[in-house]
Amino acid sequence: MKLLVTGGAGFIGSNFIHYWLKQHPQDEIINFDKLTYAGNLENLRAVENLPNYKFVKGDICDAKSVESVISAVQSVVHFAAESHVDRSIMEPGAFVQTNVVGTQVLLQAALKHNVRFHHVSTDEVFGSLSLNSAEKFNELTPYNPRSPYSASKAAADHLVRAYHETYGLPVTISNCTNNYGPWHFPEKMIPLFITRLLKNETIPVYGQGINVRDWLYVEDHCRAIDLILTKGKIGETYCVGGGTEIPNIAVAKFILQLMDKPETLIEYVKDRPGHDLRYAMDYSKIKNELGWQPQVSFAEGLEQTIAWFKEHYGQS
Repeated sequence: MKLLVTGGAGFIGSNFIHYWLKQHPQDEIINFDKLTYAGNLENLRAVENLPNYKFVKGDICDAKSVESVISAVQSVVHFAAESHVDRSIMEPGAFVQTNVVGTQVLLQAALKHNVRFHHVSTDEVFGSLSLNSAEKFNELTPYNPRSPYSASKAAADHLVRAYHETYGLPVTISNCTNNYGPWHFPEKMIPLFITRLLKNETIPVYGQGINVRDWLYVEDHCRAIDLILTKGKIGETYCVGGGTEIPNIAVAKFILQLMDKPETLIEYVKDRPGHDLRYAMDYSKIKNELGWQPQVSFAEGLEQTIAWFKEHYGQS
């Protein structure tokens, strides 16, 4: 199979490329990435000379550029997105352009060439759960996005389903919880904390750190996408979760403990607007239908992530 991976120089995309080329060495990958601030070809230095890997710089909003790469593949795995909530609050237009318009451009090209389309989305499209409930998101949860980022991803999800229902385009969607792991751009919480602590700097925690997230090690996410691509049912959505709900303050203290740093380095900062309280995912569908469940515990994954950043960013 020949795959087009959009946003393959970003965090999850680059991890997916490493994973796929290792697990499916007979396949070919075209990495299509605009190389914005969050895209880094250093993430792919280990595979850049492989004969079955090719990088093409391009913008998913540019129909001609998309056309030049999509005609040669059988499947698209669509990671490319603006994804940082704080940035979406400051620059919502860029998120609509990339996440909505860019996805539609890709869908139109995939339709023209009858290319299988897998769309990588987020749990944030479902909104926020209360802290004290046992409720979790699932494939039937109504959409309730609360930030420009999650609204743009929700719109993209709807477009993907619309292209399947209206035109018969073969699609699948995965909505995943918060990823962490190697090659993570250090604007997100876990890599931000680790890289700041490597310099003995304070780590900013929004509000009192009560917001809860469900953490998923990035390689577990890659395995889930693999199963969806190879065994998933066309037209279906699969929720992918880590089964690890932890308040942000507990994540901060755990990282401090693993890095042998004092809790005095925690800096409580003003909460961001519309900060979702809790995310949690029921992944029973993908477990029951495709046999997937997370294999890396949060403690194990966090230790591996810290070790990776120490190696690549230097130990203070």
